[in-house]
Amino acid sequence: MDENLERLDERSLRDIKERIAASPFHTWFGMRLLSVGVGDAQMVVDLDERHLNMQGIIHGGVIATVADTVIGLAVRSRLPAELALRTAHLSVNYLTEVEGGRLLVHGRTLHAGRRICHGEADVVGEGGMLTARASATFVVSPGGDP
Repeated sequence: MDENLERLDERSLRDIKERIAASPFHTWFGMRLLSVGVGDAQMVVDLDERHLNMQGIIHGGVIATVADTVIGLAVRSRLPAELALRTAHLSVNYLTEVEGGRLLVHGRTLHAGRRICHGEADVVGEGGMLTARASATFVVSPGGDP
């Protein structure tokens, strides 16, 4: 992560970490937050048999899910707490198959507007190989995230 990137205040960072740690879905899925800064987030997933498709490789939905999550966190970090964020479009370009190991996912905010936000993520597998690149567009609305 860029060392010059502005960081979230400790309370906001703690809130994001606690929400992910308390999420039954994120826990079951095996996602762990590594870092979050303003407009930037990193997560890791240690892959196991629950992530495999019928061909014995990591299901594309696993990659899409973690990419959507990390882009959403990067974008969320740029918005006031009173605004809610919902995915409107997710696009994933799969570059290589993954058989296991660990995924490192880095999300970045490209645009944080009052109504629409957009970001992208790189999904990197074992050995540092770029596995997928994703982009997502989000709709912003009043109400805040729970």
